[in-house]
Amino acid sequence: MNPEIEIKTTRIAEMLRREGLAAVLLNSQYNFAWLTGGASNGVDESRDNGVASVLISAAGHRYLLASVIEMSRMLTEQVNDKEFEPIEFAWQEEKGSGTFLIDTAKSLVSGEVATDIFMHPSFRCVEGKIAPCRHELTASEVERFRELGKDTAGALVNTIKATSPGETERQIAGRLRNQLGTKNIDPVVTLVAADERISLYRHPVPTEKVLQNTLLLVTCAKREGLIASVSRIGCWGDASPELRIRTEAAAFVNASLLNATRPGTTGAELYRVAANAYSERGFPGEIGNHHQGGAAGYRTREWVAHPNCSEIVRNIQAFAWNPTIAGTKVEDTVIVTDEAIECITETQGFPVITTKIDGSEFRSADILLL
Repeated sequence: MNPEIEIKTTRIAEMLRREGLAAVLLNSQYNFAWLTGGASNGVDESRDNGVASVLISAAGHRYLLASVIEMSRMLTEQVNDKEFEPIEFAWQEEKGSGTFLIDTAKSLVSGEVATDIFMHPSFRCVEGKIAPCRHELTASEVERFRELGKDTAGALVNTIKATSPGETERQIAGRLRNQLGTKNIDPVVTLVAADERISLYRHPVPTEKVLQNTLLLVTCAKREGLIASVSRIGCWGDASPELRIRTEAAAFVNASLLNATRPGTTGAELYRVAANAYSERGFPGEIGNHHQGGAAGYRTREWVAHPNCSEIVRNIQAFAWNPTIAGTKVEDTVIVTDEAIECITETQGFPVITTKIDGSEFRSADILLL
């Protein structure tokens, strides 16, 4: 048996017992990937729903529910019948009733069955109860995340180094997607901004704008369900004094957030840390122009820090902070433990800004000069 799957099943079963539920049906692509240790039920990536579901009972039993279209492939390439009891059905049955899947799940257990994603008004959705089960990473997830972070950051750096002024943002985006694809990584967010578009837009979807001097490249990249977020800036020629001032200020906000990201701290407290850091460096209004990021994992952000956020930092949890000031941005993915913060997307040889806070040093990505 896979120890990771057993750990996660136990977490879900305990949640179900606390909530007085008999079972929960996991159909979302992110929860399926999480529970199975990186398998995929995705076909149509435009939807949260997957083509197969896992049913977990309060007693800890696991079922795999899938139509005849998917079951053979799922058992051959994604999961196995030693860990998930297969329940197969005709595709016509699934398509013929909006409640067929949940009705099938209800026939397997005695009591109320909830879902992780909205399926019908009469069925309870408990994603808010499932999400905390995802937050503490297992040892095997930490290892997968480290490899993902290294490969994702490397793909960004390789893309910037292979880029030349005169190329369009869309051409650069295509190069990044190809770089990620060679590592079996799927980009779920791709942002590219050339020159003045860095200052104009916080979410610069790539266009036909031609690069002249300065490039911002951003990705949220997924492999085996986990998602790493990274931003990098390249400059052909020297960076302007204003760009340096703003990037160092964003790095100070990033360092302030990292210093405060400790188990037990709330999202609201972290938001206040960021707000104070922006003010201290002379950019008090910038926090209102974009969120600062937050917890990461099987979603680009599991939660985002805001003034009323009651979520708390947990031990062995991933975070991606993304402080941004008009014209620049700093973003990396880290894993937080009781003892330390480990940046999993730092790239050896890439320039860094070192910021000292409360006696500790924090490293943020600087501008790569080409």
